[in-house]
This record gives sequence, C-alpha cells and structure tokens, in this order.
Amino acid sequence: MFAKQLTLKSNHQQQRLYLSLARTSTEVAEAQRLRYKVFAEEMDAQLSGTGGLDIDGFDAYCDHLLVRESATNQVIGTYRILSPYQSCEAGGYYSAGEFDLTRLSHLFQSTVEVGRACVHQNYRNGGTITMLWAGLASYMQMHNYENVIGCASTPIHDGGHMAASMYHKLKDEYLSPSEYRVFPHNPLPISSLNKEMQVVCSPLIKGYLRLGAYICGEPAWDASFNTADMLVMLPLSKINSRYASHFLK
Repeated sequence: MFAKQLTLKSNHQQQRLYLSLARTSTEVAEAQRLRYKVFAEEMDAQLSGTGGLDIDGFDAYCDHLLVRESATNQVIGTYRILSPYQSCEAGGYYSAGEFDLTRLSHLFQSTVEVGRACVHQNYRNGGTITMLWAGLASYMQMHNYENVIGCASTPIHDGGHMAASMYHKLKDEYLSPSEYRVFPHNPLPISSLNKEMQVVCSPLIKGYLRLGAYICGEPAWDASFNTADMLVMLPLSKINSRYASHFLK
C-alpha cells in the first residue's frame, strides 16, 4: 500500500523518492532526527528529546510516514499519524493540548490526527509534500477514516503580526462552519496585533486549503515551538475534485 515512488528534478538532477511506514524503532528515530533538525536547529523550538532527536509522549502511539531519497536512503520528509483508537490509548489527541475540541468530539471515531510534518530544506518542493499526502490518503482509505485534523503553524518571531495577518486573510473564505469550531487554550492576542500585513501562505497551509480544508478557529500560541497554530480539518468527502484523483486511488 505504501510502496509509492516518484521521480522529480531538482538542481538539474533526477531524484527518486519513495514512501513507506516506519516499521522499526530505528526508522522512527530517523523521523525524529529529521524533526529535530528542522524544528530545533532551524526554528529554535524547545524540544523535549535528547541526542539530536525530537521525541514526545505521542510518538509511541503514532504511525510514522517516511519519504526517502533512494540514492542515499535518507529520510527527507515525515508525517506522524494518530488513529482514533491510538488517540484513546494516548489519552487524547495532541491538538487537545492546544484547543478545546468539544465540537469535534462526535467525529473522533472517524478522525485521524497528523502532526510533526517536516521536510528537509533541500527537498521542500511539491513532489515531497505530494508523496506525504498521497501516503496519508492511502492510510485513511485502508482504515476507512473520514476526517483529518492537525495544527498548521506560522512562526511568530515578529511577535505574531504575520500570524495574525495570515488568519485575518484566510478566515473569510476558509473558516469552518460553527459546529466544527475549536477554541485555543492559549490564544494568540489577535486584537492587539497588526492584521493587515502582506503575507504568503506556507506550502503546507496552502496545500491543505487547496485540498478543501477548513480552518477551525483562531490560532493558539505554542510557546515551545514559538509558533501560532491554526487547527485545520479536512473531510475526505470535501477534497477538491481537481486533486481527488491524484490522492484517492
């Protein structure tokens, strides 16, 4: 199911990528090492792991998608997936630590949570992200899950003005119906921030929205990662028909 491959061109060289689920603790550690490189070394996040690995209490309950570059076998992209059953074993969804998810609780039996999405800086292109999404879609179809939730992050090194402007720009078109609204435990103080800055969506957020995702409410401030996080929700039934055939086989 996850033996997906893709050939893409980067810097005038062909790179063959392939995707799989981590099967061993060693493979999980490869994902955690990439996460540490991106989140701690690039973004200055305060992480709980040691030895150059980003490790938290949810990892043991998650499935980990890996994208590798075949010439080196290096993990260059990863996503972790928390299934409904495993979320119960873990004590809830990761995003429940940032948001009140009460209005989504009736959907939990068919909802997977994705998180810790990251791509090595040399491979941040549409091909790598496409493979991660295709693997996620295959996972959901295999288990008959309907909804994806996860946190989409914006750095707040500027004090949060960019993140506030991002939310202000997107809310009119992409805000969820009120019955799917969530509420941040530690909200970004949008009312006191500049909401009129010119902003450009990250490839990940832009991709979610193109697929048909909702933004489920105002952003939370994640102090550990120094980001503003918006909860996004994507029902498979809402996937934009332009992209459905690309991900749903």
